[in-house]
Amino acid sequence: MATQQTHAASGGGDDHNEDFDAAQGAGQAQINTSGTDDLLDEIDSLLDNNAEEFVKSFVQKGGQ
Repeated sequence: MATQQTHAASGGGDDHNEDFDAAQGAGQAQINTSGTDDLLDEIDSLLDNNAEEFVKSFVQKGGQ
């Protein structure tokens, strides 16, 4: 029968890098949220003006 060996991961330093990456990701998400909010506001204003025409442009024709 074969002997299996497992190696325990050391706790040195790796957790700090993950925390740092998470902090950078949170900052990036906030920047993207600003652009997303602008896009949603634009879509909302379009829907206020001509919702029916906007929805019709997304209807599939001919089973496509």
